[in-house]
Amino acid sequence: MAIGWLAVLQMVPWSDVIKNAPKVADGAKKLWNTVGKKAPPPAPIADTATGVQLTPEGQAIAALQAHVLALESATQDLHEQMLASSELIEALAEQNTQLIRRAEVNRMRLLALAAITALVAVTAVVGLTLALVR
Repeated sequence: MAIGWLAVLQMVPWSDVIKNAPKVADGAKKLWNTVGKKAPPPAPIADTATGVQLTPEGQAIAALQAHVLALESATQDLHEQMLASSELIEALAEQNTQLIRRAEVNRMRLLALAAITALVAVTAVVGLTLALVR
């Protein structure tokens, strides 16, 4: 199972991911700034029922008003969901940026460790060769 994940991680173009991480974070911030500044749609105004018999036209108008109120309520809910989604996207983009930074630091540490290991190996081989020659 771990070999499958390793293969998947090796197939990821990390240089492209690292290069585009700031663009993703900037895009998320722009989205949040755009959505966060928009005013929510006005809250629906409640009608009071009068109990008066309505003509068919009046009934149609009342039905349309009820439908408009339902649509305004749905629009308000969608706006709230959009704000929540924008917050989530911004947080994920920030986490992605931090993850990419940490991955880059780990990559540099791994390269330094590989260089040190190679140097120690060469020193060991030279030391062993000198010891065997004497």
